[in-house]
Amino acid sequence: MKPMKKYLAEFIGTFVLVLVACGVAVVTGCKPFGGYALTALAFGLVIVGMAYSIGNVSGCHINPAVSFAMLLTKKICFKDFCGYVVAQCLGAITGAALLGVFFGFDPTVNSFGANAVAEGVSLGAGFAAEVVLTFIFVLVILGVTSKKDYGSVAGLVIGGTLTLVHLLGIAITGTSVNPARSLGPAIFASGDALSQIWIFLLAPLVGGALAAGVHLLLNGKEAAKPRKNKR
Repeated sequence: MKPMKKYLAEFIGTFVLVLVACGVAVVTGCKPFGGYALTALAFGLVIVGMAYSIGNVSGCHINPAVSFAMLLTKKICFKDFCGYVVAQCLGAITGAALLGVFFGFDPTVNSFGANAVAEGVSLGAGFAAEVVLTFIFVLVILGVTSKKDYGSVAGLVIGGTLTLVHLLGIAITGTSVNPARSLGPAIFASGDALSQIWIFLLAPLVGGALAAGVHLLLNGKEAAKPRKNKR
């Protein structure tokens, strides 16, 4: 597959993720408990849809933490990792910008679905939650994509897992587990979304790296075999 096609697929996938899933968070106000459930379901369903539409092109990472784990497990090369991350961030920013067009750019009215550590939760606890939830999410991705036999159900498993981590994490951090998904909305939001952005950029990468390490430990040399890229 030509690199630009893969990068375009990642741009589109992350764009849709932010536009639709963060859009649902804006519409529902992401309030307990119905807003939590609908937002979590929206993120999961977008992943399912994108997995079966662009997965055959780019693998449907649409998340720098996933791409980082794939780099560490030698499933993609460094050049593709850089291309994926740039495309993902641009897609997220474009999706957030369109949310501004739809709902206005006033951050007091439009939250853009931005992430922030919840009131009463320490920054340390928020960071830890993002690391752990990303670890779970990425470990599932690495496991379910490691065998062709799982190909037909991979999208459903990954989407379901993202829904589950959101159901727990929304009350803590709004659930990021995805640096690009957090970066796009934070650019247009205000306050904590920008001042705390370091948490949502760094913690998912740490969680992705830990998931890659555990995956390699559990699966041995087979997990570290480079994937042949079709050009």
